[in-house]
Amino acid sequence: ALVVSGSLARGVVAPAEQLVLVTEEEVFGARAHRRAARAASSSGSARPFLEDLRSLEVGDYVVHVEHGIGRYLGLVHKVVGGNTIDLISVEYAGGDKLYLPVYRLNQIQKFQGGEGAPKLDRLGGQTFAKTKAKVAKNLRRMADELLRLYAERRAAVGEATPPPDDDYQAFEATFPFDETVDQARAIAEVSTDLEAPRPMDRLVCGDVGFGKTEVAIRAAFRVALAGRQVAVLCPTTVLAQQHFLNFQNRMAGYPIEIRAMSRFQTKQEQDEVSRGLRDGKVDIVIGTHRLLSKDIHFKKLGLLIVDEEQRFGVTHKERIKALKTNVDVLTLSATPIPRTLQMAVSGLRDMSLISTPPVDRRAIRTIVTRFDETVVRDAVLRELGRGGQVFYVYNRVEGLYERAARLAELVPSARICVAHGQMTEGALEQTMLDFVEGRYDILCATAIIESGLDIPRANTILIDRADMFGLSQLYQLRGRVGRAKERAYCYLIVPPPNAMTDEARARIEALERHTELGSGFQIASLDLELRGAGDLLGAEQSGTVASVGFELFCQMLDEAVHELRGDPVVHEVDPEMSFDADALLPEDYIADVGVRLSLYKRLASAGGVEEVSDLASEMEDRFGAPPPEARRFVHLMRLKTELRKLRALACEATAKGVTLHLRDDTPLDPAKVMKLVQGKHSPYKLSPDMKLTRRTRESEAFTSGLEAADKLLAELSGCLRDG
Repeated sequence: ALVVSGSLARGVVAPAEQLVLVTEEEVFGARAHRRAARAASSSGSARPFLEDLRSLEVGDYVVHVEHGIGRYLGLVHKVVGGNTIDLISVEYAGGDKLYLPVYRLNQIQKFQGGEGAPKLDRLGGQTFAKTKAKVAKNLRRMADELLRLYAERRAAVGEATPPPDDDYQAFEATFPFDETVDQARAIAEVSTDLEAPRPMDRLVCGDVGFGKTEVAIRAAFRVALAGRQVAVLCPTTVLAQQHFLNFQNRMAGYPIEIRAMSRFQTKQEQDEVSRGLRDGKVDIVIGTHRLLSKDIHFKKLGLLIVDEEQRFGVTHKERIKALKTNVDVLTLSATPIPRTLQMAVSGLRDMSLISTPPVDRRAIRTIVTRFDETVVRDAVLRELGRGGQVFYVYNRVEGLYERAARLAELVPSARICVAHGQMTEGALEQTMLDFVEGRYDILCATAIIESGLDIPRANTILIDRADMFGLSQLYQLRGRVGRAKERAYCYLIVPPPNAMTDEARARIEALERHTELGSGFQIASLDLELRGAGDLLGAEQSGTVASVGFELFCQMLDEAVHELRGDPVVHEVDPEMSFDADALLPEDYIADVGVRLSLYKRLASAGGVEEVSDLASEMEDRFGAPPPEARRFVHLMRLKTELRKLRALACEATAKGVTLHLRDDTPLDPAKVMKLVQGKHSPYKLSPDMKLTRRTRESEAFTSGLEAADKLLAELSGCLRDG
């Protein structure tokens, strides 16, 4: 009998065998898996975003840090000097090919830079070098401006909030959930900012439902207790109303006066709130741009919380800027900002990123289906049967009412409302609010569904003609559900495959693959990442991103920031390596080429021996005990991190001896090296062109150059410059 070890994506019914297999996930739902947060790298520089090669396919565009944009042709085995190595093949303009060993995969990034195919660079040509120089100049100018603004904010004098007291700690204890790692970090960072004697200006980013509001609520509570006023500014009336209810529920029982100000309040109520702000009777006000009107004056504004600032118009932004002067400012954003970018600008903007999902959150089950009345009816009835609500999305207003009528026939008991952009603003807001407050069961809408709204009861979404939406739109629409402990469902209703374009099919497949929580920060929805970059750095930067690719842009921005701050910018070496042993991750150990590429890149980019060891442990956890050639590859990557520290340009090693080509700025002390070279019976030789050779002694029975290199590095560890 054939026994195959594997896993099932979903249950199976085999009537002939009288067998039903049910997966654990179908019984309990897929949990959010959260890795323990690793200690932040002490180097302070940005680590690249390393998951980008998992989805790399033959024909995709890649960027080599020196040679520029080329087309990926695949992973190939080659025998070089009697040893088998893995290389990736990249095609450049004119058909020239680059074969790059996988130990240098840190030099390759998947090209992410906007719509359309980029122009291929010429291998060994000057075009890419010129492009990089132009981008570097542009980035220096931008970083200079951002640093100037940052320095001005740091120099401004604000009012420090007193440290947390017993009341605050009791309030914290009433939070009904466990804080996630990222959420706890964001709360602590905001707390530190509030206690500083200068105005806070912090941006908190995170997927909707990941706990940004609680960060804002705790900050508002502390400032209000300290006797200063808080203004919470929202882009829409419905969002303002939702925040108002959240703040009221959390602060019930405390002597804090919370009021709302938007079109939902009558003229009389608005005047009353306005008076309360002027004479200090209102502690926290939550509203729309109505708060920015000239007739609104605060007695003592201490904290301004801005939700989704990028959605306010230019005039409103100017007024927000005026309000920001010398008060603490907390900005919330649900636009995913990739961690790379966050790290690159960490010296320019105080930012907290919440990318860990709440503990009981389950991944959204994504189902691709043709239109089928039974499927639609069952999906709706299952959701309504558990007391939930349903979104039905169709992006054309003309067919929307027809779809709502069809839903009414399929599920006569359901209360259905319709929302689209051609309704008056007031009618649209009222419809959305009615749905939020549970007066309807199904919201039949265009893609206008409010991106900031948190509707925990809505846990099923059906997207009709999903092939007509962009990937980021689909990702954001799917994100409307799955905010509660219940399993959420997303149905992508599509026409037959032959009626869809290749691009549409690829988008649907990508969404089926990327179901993990918080994947807004990793999903290959590049337009979202670019929008995040545009919001943070100014829209004009998206062209710059397109010319060098996203990851290289972040690395160059990081260098520009360090340079302008006067930090020493050390240009890392990436040593050439030649060893006498097969060192690779074999296909029969890791079958998926995307996973292999991803691991190769992560190992090649590792910042130190410890990081390589962590990756080796992860690899063993996932794929079992590694075969000898995989162990040798890990060994090679450990050596690479050591060689980089010594600024070695190349290393050739066999069991008979090792040669290092050292850069002029090597941290090795010349006097100590000479002592090693000139010692009695020394196996070392140093040539004028900085080549250091160690021949293997007869008493040393090395089986490969890996062992010989270990010995050399161990002896050189005592030759570093002091201090």
